[in-house]
Amino acid sequence: MLQTAVLQWPGRWTKKPRAAAPPQFRDSSQPASLTVKSPKLAVTLEPVQHEDFSSLVVSVATTRDRSAFARLFEHYAPRIKSFLLRQGTDPAQAEDLAQETMMSVWRKAAMFDPAKASAGTWIFTIARNLRIDAIRKARRPEFDPEDPAFVPDAEKPADEVINADQMGCMVREAMAELPDEQALVVRMSFFEDKPHAEIAEQLRLPLGTVKSRLRLAMRRIKEHLGDRA
Repeated sequence: MLQTAVLQWPGRWTKKPRAAAPPQFRDSSQPASLTVKSPKLAVTLEPVQHEDFSSLVVSVATTRDRSAFARLFEHYAPRIKSFLLRQGTDPAQAEDLAQETMMSVWRKAAMFDPAKASAGTWIFTIARNLRIDAIRKARRPEFDPEDPAFVPDAEKPADEVINADQMGCMVREAMAELPDEQALVVRMSFFEDKPHAEIAEQLRLPLGTVKSRLRLAMRRIKEHLGDRA
C-alpha cells in the first residue's frame, strides 16, 4: 500500500521512473514511487516496504517454517500461474506447474543463495525450468505397448519346434561328414556370417576356391538331407 497524503490544492500525479527489472521475473506487486507536483510543492510518496521474501525462503530452509512457506505460496503461486499463462501454457497445466514450483521451493529451499539472486528470480527460474521439462516430455513419443517392435513373436507350434530340432541334428550330421576344409568355410559363411571375400582373406585362399568349396559342401549337405531339405 502507498502512504497517503492530504492535498489542499489541485495537484497532478505522475509516475517516478524505476530501474528496469529483469524481463518476465519482475514482481508486479511492487508499486512505483509517486511524485505529487503542484505550483507550490513537490512531494515524493515512497511505497511502504514489502516483506523480505528472501528471508522467508531462508526460514523455510533452516527451520521448515510453515507460516513462511504459506506466505511465499500466497504471494508467488498466482504470479507464477500468470507468468506461465503468458508463455502459452494451458490453464490446467499452469495451475499444476505453479503448485509443483512451490513444492520445489519447499524441498529445495536449502539451495537458495540470497547473495546470488532474489527470491523472486530463483522461484521464477524454477517455474521456467519445470515448464521446459513439461514441453520436452510432451514432445517425446509415448511408449506404445502394442507397437510390433515390442510384441514378442508368437510361440511356434510344437510340431514345428520338433521338426526344426530334427533338421538341426541332420545338418550337424551332414557337417560332420564334410571334409575339414569344406566344413570350415560353411561355418565361417553361415554361422559366423562372414562374406566370401573376408573368408578368402583370412584363409589366404583365392576367392574362387572359397566359393567352390561352399558349392561342394552345400551339395553334400542336400544329398544327406534328401527329401527333408
